[in-house]
Amino acid sequence: MFGVDLSELMVILVVALVVVGPERLPAVARTFGHLWGRLQRYVNNVKADISREMAIEEFRQLQQKINRDVMSFEREANQAVQAVGEQMQPLDGAAQPPAKPAVQDDSAARQAQPDPAPEQKNPEPR
Repeated sequence: MFGVDLSELMVILVVALVVVGPERLPAVARTFGHLWGRLQRYVNNVKADISREMAIEEFRQLQQKINRDVMSFEREANQAVQAVGEQMQPLDGAAQPPAKPAVQDDSAARQAQPDPAPEQKNPEPR
């Protein structure tokens, strides 16, 4: 912003020494340093707050855009489903597709056949 050369700094120090005096100059310089530090921290905090608010606003705009895109996609999907449904309605009244042939169940045939005679075991002597 503004540059202070060594010659300008010397002039400022000489004027401060004359105006304030040599006894109070260190205390004034210390106070000025503390105030300067506070000012810098305040400015940095304000910058950080502004950056955060800008980021939050960007996120809000992104969220709104995503919500609009999602709603648009839902609308298009619903329209597509309705169009398919309308195309399917004429088919509902048409002939039904042929039913699948029944598969014969072998279990019924197996139950009708008698089981082979159980094997006879010879009892063992005691």
